[in-house]
Amino acid sequence: MTSGAEPGTEPGAAAGLGFGAKPSAAAESAAAAIALPPLVATCWTTAGSAMPAAASELSPFSAVARVRAAAENGWSGIGFGQDDVREIRDTIGFAALRQEIEDAGLTHVEVELVSNWWQEDGDWRENWELLLEAAGDLGAAFIKAGTDFADPLTDFSDYVAPFRSLAEEAQAVGTRVALEPLPFGRFASMPFGAEFIRAVDHPAAGLVVDFWHVFRAGTSLEELARSLTADIVFGVELSDAHADIRGETLFADTRDHRTLIGQGDQDVVGFIRTMREVGYTGPWGVEILSAEHRARSLEEAAKIAYDTAAAVFETVQ
Repeated sequence: MTSGAEPGTEPGAAAGLGFGAKPSAAAESAAAAIALPPLVATCWTTAGSAMPAAASELSPFSAVARVRAAAENGWSGIGFGQDDVREIRDTIGFAALRQEIEDAGLTHVEVELVSNWWQEDGDWRENWELLLEAAGDLGAAFIKAGTDFADPLTDFSDYVAPFRSLAEEAQAVGTRVALEPLPFGRFASMPFGAEFIRAVDHPAAGLVVDFWHVFRAGTSLEELARSLTADIVFGVELSDAHADIRGETLFADTRDHRTLIGQGDQDVVGFIRTMREVGYTGPWGVEILSAEHRARSLEEAAKIAYDTAAAVFETVQ
């Protein structure tokens, strides 16, 4: 969740808010200390007890409180899920939140998630239009897209035109759409997702490369590097996990058992180096999802997720 290139920028360069917000003092200080890249608190990192696939995914923390906590703890950007977006629209409004984001010094926003986008009809369309409105009004770098839990596709030809249509609509409001392949979804690996995005062949269509979905899909860093080019990578997300799968399913593992970055068994440093070799230069999303993280206060969650991610980047320099 985190941005790559947009038209008129170098491949892999950051895209985000268009209003020239000055980075927060905490973000400037942290970055100067160890030459950190911009880090983005993706939607679940500051969502409190909210979690994916629950009856409601609405965070108990207000959007304004999350923006301020992110800025105070060094983050350069923030993400919001669709239930948060709906609550923002119906309460503070997108214009007021954008002002809060600008005042806080955050320079990157992203919103998620649209699924079922390949269907001609369905409830997905209402959700998509909400996300489009939010992305346009908030200056979001991209809208994240996913799929339902399903057997992996072997032929994506029926999905190319629908995703291209999403890209055209996103471009019309000044944003982009980024597919996140999931090992338990239709697009089950990054190489397959990259092949698909090249078939879509639209400048506003790209990928979110989430490290958890890379290693749990069994994709090696060498395979990942061969499959990607910077122009199709709109966002990168960092996380960590145990060597073995925890919980009864892959989904349970990703939702309940991720670890803080650097506290698991995965090669996060190798992944960062690989994405840099690919040419990615945008901000880095940090997606912490676990039962333990959901029990933390907003301040603690924002601080510990940032500090552990920053510590890993310090070892990459």
